[in-house]
Amino acid sequence: MQELSINQSTHPFACIFDLDGVLVDTAVYHFQAWKQLANSIGFDFTEAQNEHLKGVNRMRSLDMILNWGGVEKTTAEKEVLANTKNEWYVAMINKMTAAEVLPGTTELLQSLQEQGVKIALGSASKNSSIILERTQLTSYFDAIVDGNVVSASKPDPEVFTKAAAMLHVPAHLCVVFEDAQAGVEAAIAGKMKVVGVGTPENLPGADQYVENLSQITAQDIMGLIYKED
Repeated sequence: MQELSINQSTHPFACIFDLDGVLVDTAVYHFQAWKQLANSIGFDFTEAQNEHLKGVNRMRSLDMILNWGGVEKTTAEKEVLANTKNEWYVAMINKMTAAEVLPGTTELLQSLQEQGVKIALGSASKNSSIILERTQLTSYFDAIVDGNVVSASKPDPEVFTKAAAMLHVPAHLCVVFEDAQAGVEAAIAGKMKVVGVGTPENLPGADQYVENLSQITAQDIMGLIYKED
C-alpha cells in the first residue's frame, strides 16, 4: 500500500534522529574500545556496564568506567585515555559499510526526504560524520548536530533544540528518535515528541515505541504531531 503524500505547507514537521542504536549500531565498537582501554589499565569492563553508557558523552563514560574499576586519574591522564579510546574506536568504525545500517533506516529517511520533511541528526557522538559517510547516509540530513558542536550532554535538550533551530522548525513540530533514556528525557525537556526505539520499560515517557525504523512511516510520524486532524 502506497503511503499518502505529506503536504509540508499545511502540516509541517521535522525529524531529529539519534545515531547510535537508532540509525546504525556502533555500540559493539564502543564496547570493544572501552573494554580494550579498561583491560590496558588493569580491570575488566562488561556488556552490562556498557548498557549504562548509552547516550552518555565520552568523558562522562570514562569517569564511570574508572569508577567501576576503582581507578583514579588526573584530568590530563583522562584526556590521554579518552583520546586513546577514540583512536581505537575510529579505527573500527572506519571499516563500517552500508550493510551495518539498521533495518528500515534508509527506507524511512528516503521517504521523508522525498516528501520534503526536514531531517537532522542529534547525537552525542563526535564521530558522526565518519559514521554517516561510511554507511552512505550523509545525503539525507539537512543539519548535523553532534558532540563537536554542543557543550551539554543529554538529558540536557541542547542537541535537539540546536537541531530544530538549524532546521528552522519550532520545537513542538519536531519528532525525535531515541534509544536511550537520557535522550528521551532530553526530547521531552525540549518540548518535542519522541519515538522510543526500544521498549516502554527501558524508555519511559516516549510517545510511541518501535523495535526499529521499519515499523514506522512518515504518515505515522506526522500523526504524532497532528493527532486531532
